[in-house]
Amino acid sequence: MASTVTPKARAAAAGAVAAILLIGAFAVGADRGSATALTPAGPGTAGSQAGLRSAAQLTSSPGAARITVTGNGTVSGTPNQLTLDMGVQVSAPSVASALQQANAAVRRVTAALRARGVAAGDVQTSGLYIQPSYSSGSSVPNGYGVNELLTATLTHLAVAGGQIEAAVRAGGNAATVSNVSLSLTDTSVLLATARARAIADARVKAAQYAKALGQQLGPVISVSDQASAVPQPFYAGAAGSAAKSAVPISPGSQQLSISVTVVYALA
Repeated sequence: MASTVTPKARAAAAGAVAAILLIGAFAVGADRGSATALTPAGPGTAGSQAGLRSAAQLTSSPGAARITVTGNGTVSGTPNQLTLDMGVQVSAPSVASALQQANAAVRRVTAALRARGVAAGDVQTSGLYIQPSYSSGSSVPNGYGVNELLTATLTHLAVAGGQIEAAVRAGGNAATVSNVSLSLTDTSVLLATARARAIADARVKAAQYAKALGQQLGPVISVSDQASAVPQPFYAGAAGSAAKSAVPISPGSQQLSISVTVVYALA
C-alpha cells in the first residue's frame, strides 16, 4: 500500500527534528559551562610538602578558562631566643618570714641574671602566690608558703645556659623552673623564602594540570595567602656550645609553612 506524505506532514516532521537539535545544543552548552574539580591521584608533586593539601579546580566560561591551585612552601630556622619561667618557693612559720625570705631569694636570682648580661627589661615579675599550710585535721595554719615567679628573656643562646645556671645557684634550694621555650625573633627572611617556594609549587602543579588537559598555561589572575604561618618546633639541632658547668641548651629547629592559592588563565 503506497504512502503519500503531504506538505503539511513534512513541515511537522521538520519542526520536530529542529526541536530535538535545539535541546541537544543546549545540553552540550550547559555541560561546557560547568565547573570540574580535579584532585591528584597520587602524592604531592615536586616542590610540595608532605601532608599539605594539594588540589586544583578547572572552571570554564565563554571566552575564559581558569585553573586554581594551592601551593605550599616550608622552611626551617634555628631559634635565637629563650624564654625562661623561674622563681623561688619558700615555706616559713609566718607569712612575714616566708615573704621576707622569698623576696631576698628573688633579688639574688635577678641580680645573678643581670650580672650575666640579661637586660633589666628582659626580666619581669610574673606571679606571686601566698598559701597557708595545715597539719592533718587542723583548721589552724601551721605555716605559710610563698612562691614568687619571674619571666626572663635570654637573647643570646650561646651564653643562656650559663645565665640559667647562675640564676638557679643564686636562688639555692628555693629556686624553681617551670617552663623553657625557644623562639625565632625575626621570621621575615624565612617567610619570604617560604612564599617563593609556595608560588613555585603552585606553578608546577598548574603546569601539570594544563598539560594533562592539552592546554597552555596562561598568566596569573590572582594570588591569595592562606592562614598566617606559625613556627612549629622541629627538634633536629645539636647542643649549644656553653661551658660544661652551664645548663646545656639545644636550640633545634622551627618550621614555618605558607600556603597560597593561585588562579591561572588557560591560553
